[in-house]
Amino acid sequence: EEGIARLVGAVDVTRAQVLAAVDFYAFLHLTPRGGYDILFSDNITDRMLGNQRLLQQLCDQLGADLGEPRADGRVTVDYTSCTGMCDQAPALLVNGFAITRLDEARIRRIAALVDTRVPLQHWPQEFFAVSNNVHRPGLLLQDLEATDAGLAELLDRGPDPTLAEIERAGLRGRGGAGFTTALKWRFCREAENPNKVVVCNADEGEPGTFKDRVLLSSYADLVFEGMTLCAGIIKAKEGFLYLRGEYRYLLEHLEAVLQRRREQGLLGTSIGGQAGFDFDIRIHLGAGAYICGEESALIDSLEGKRGVTRKRPPFPVTEGYMDRPTVVNNVETFLAAARIAEHGGYWFRSEGTDQSAGSKILSVSGDCACPGIYEVPFGTSVAEVLEDCGAEDTQAVQVSGAAGATLSADEFHRILAFEDLPTAGSFMVFDRSRDMLDMVRNFADFFVHESCGFCTPCRVGGSLLRDLVDKVAIGRASRYDL
Repeated sequence: EEGIARLVGAVDVTRAQVLAAVDFYAFLHLTPRGGYDILFSDNITDRMLGNQRLLQQLCDQLGADLGEPRADGRVTVDYTSCTGMCDQAPALLVNGFAITRLDEARIRRIAALVDTRVPLQHWPQEFFAVSNNVHRPGLLLQDLEATDAGLAELLDRGPDPTLAEIERAGLRGRGGAGFTTALKWRFCREAENPNKVVVCNADEGEPGTFKDRVLLSSYADLVFEGMTLCAGIIKAKEGFLYLRGEYRYLLEHLEAVLQRRREQGLLGTSIGGQAGFDFDIRIHLGAGAYICGEESALIDSLEGKRGVTRKRPPFPVTEGYMDRPTVVNNVETFLAAARIAEHGGYWFRSEGTDQSAGSKILSVSGDCACPGIYEVPFGTSVAEVLEDCGAEDTQAVQVSGAAGATLSADEFHRILAFEDLPTAGSFMVFDRSRDMLDMVRNFADFFVHESCGFCTPCRVGGSLLRDLVDKVAIGRASRYDL
């Protein structure tokens, strides 16, 4: 209550607004959590690797009940939605920081560290190691070096030729919807309000997606370069990176990259020595809400509100953040724009199909020998990806996360492209030992948990669907239910 009162006084909001936000975001609470707040990732791929058994082991060893602070207030153990660590699952968050590759020995060690009150900064550093697992770099990822050559091209040629190259490349948004990037930037530039904003959507909450995590850890300079290119083209002075709360461990690294770029004259005032080219980027940390991956909900969250989707029109390119013209693109899109500015539109079109130029970065997880990151040209078949990642006896593939498409073996000839299988990047593999109803139940629970509550078909219909799936799972379904 004291904290709520302070917020009401400090930021000029009502008590009801504070309570609404706390109720909305999974990482905010009105009652105390344990001193160690441990949240097990509960994506289907974590379940396939035994996360439920490991959670029960930890609860037993700590004498803690699921979701309730232990009597002494020292620890809480609970579930959370996918944490973006599917290539090194099972995983958990402890006080917001990721621990990967859980097994029985690691769980025993965590229980001992909690019981002996070892501060988190003194826990074994190998617990917090997160690997990139880039198994197949392609057009965008084959070169780690960041030379800011794309930004140099913008400074040399100007915004119009640079935008023309992005248009020539046929770059479409890599978040799954596939809207033409150059057209979005042009709409925003032509909006009457001169106070433009650039937003990078790094809230990849779709189950099974983790490519943005890798791009931000190893290719952050290219992502920020892409945002700066966009700012130079649309004449924006303010930018945000909306970083999902589950990637809090990346915050210090990203802030350091931004500061270095300011010192190099690549952010701030007079970028590259060009008078009037002023642009800077701030990082906004999410608080656990899948819906904030949708651009209008993300903008509401940036403004300090519940992340609820907006009716459109108006679109963000004319009335976005604080009613200002706003470009929202995801991490991969900004990285691709930086590469295109450097190498040219025809270079990008050297791969892909007529309708889907370039490559797609996939987050591959589940039943395969080498889960991780695979960059493939658009037009690559599902079967080719399965062969690349060492999948055998595959029963089904889930493309584009819980909200995507479930493919059986007779559809593995289909291609990854906007004209066939558009995807934000998630690629989950299930072999024939799996009960696919487990996946359906997990996704149904996920959508009920993550609904923003705005629309009746989702808020009510999602719960009805989950109940129906549970009815099937326990053998009480009628032929009509099936």
